[in-house]
Amino acid sequence: MEDFLAITLPERDFLLRPVIPTQGIAILFAPRGIGKTFAALGIALAVAGGLSIFNWHAPQARNVLYVDGEMPAISMQERLAALSLGMAVPPRALQNLSIITPDMQPRSMPDLATTYGQQALEPFLSGVNMLVLDNLATLCRTGKENESQSWTPIQTWLLDLRRRGMAVLLVHHAGKSGDQRGTSAREDIMDTVISLRRPKIYNVAEGARFEVHLTKARGIVGEEALPFEVHLRSEDNRLLWDVSDLVNVQAEELKRLLAEGLSLRDCSDEMGVSKSVLHRLKKRLEGEQ
Repeated sequence: MEDFLAITLPERDFLLRPVIPTQGIAILFAPRGIGKTFAALGIALAVAGGLSIFNWHAPQARNVLYVDGEMPAISMQERLAALSLGMAVPPRALQNLSIITPDMQPRSMPDLATTYGQQALEPFLSGVNMLVLDNLATLCRTGKENESQSWTPIQTWLLDLRRRGMAVLLVHHAGKSGDQRGTSAREDIMDTVISLRRPKIYNVAEGARFEVHLTKARGIVGEEALPFEVHLRSEDNRLLWDVSDLVNVQAEELKRLLAEGLSLRDCSDEMGVSKSVLHRLKKRLEGEQ
C-alpha cells in the first residue's frame, strides 16, 4: 500500500469536460426517436475538433473512432455535414474523426460482444483517444440484455480499452420505463451516465428537443451536474444546438399554463414535475413581477 500511495500518477484530464474524462467510460441512452445519434455525433465532432457542445467543452482536439451499427450511409453523411456546418467544425476535426458504418463494409458488422468481433475492430483502434459505439443493441448481439453474465465479456473488453488509454462512449436504447434497457450491472464501470428524455410537453414538429440528465456523474458536482434542455434546429443546410437551463424552460411553461387558468396540481400533471418544485418556480415568477 505504501508503494502504491507513493506513486506519482498524472492528473485525470478530460476529453469532454466534465462528462468524459481521459480513459473514461460513459453511456448515453434515450428512447427511440429522441435524437441520441445526433447527440453522439455532435459529441464526437466536439472531441475531434476541440469544440464545445451543450454545456460541455473539449480542451483539445483528439482522435475519435465512431462505429455505427444501423444508420444508412447517406443518413450519416447528411447528419455529419449539417452538424459540421452548424458547429463550425474546423478541418482538423474531420481529419481526427473516423467512421465505420454498415453500408460501407464488405461484410456484416462485427459482433463486439464476442472476442472475434473485438479482434476484428482492433486494427482500427491504433491512435484512437475516444471510441463511440452506436449502439449496443446492433453492435453487441450475443447474449441477453437482461443478464449480467452476457455483459461480462463486453465489460472486460471496455476495461482493457481503458487500460490502454482509450475513452469509450456507448449509445443505448431506453426501455418503456425510461431507464436504459437491460442489466443494471452495465452502469457499474461507468464514469458518467447521460439520459436524454422527451419533455413532458412536446410537439413532433419541434424535431429533436430533449432534456439532458446525468443519472450517474462520478466527480461532477454543483451546476455542472444540473439538467438542461437542448433543441436541435435546422437553418438552411446547418443543424444548430440551442441550450436552455431546464429551470428556465419549466418556469416559462408554468407561466403559460397558469395564465390559461390551470391549478398548480393540474400544472404538475401536465408538466410531469412535482408540486413542490412548481411551487418554488411560482414564487420565483411572482418575485420577478
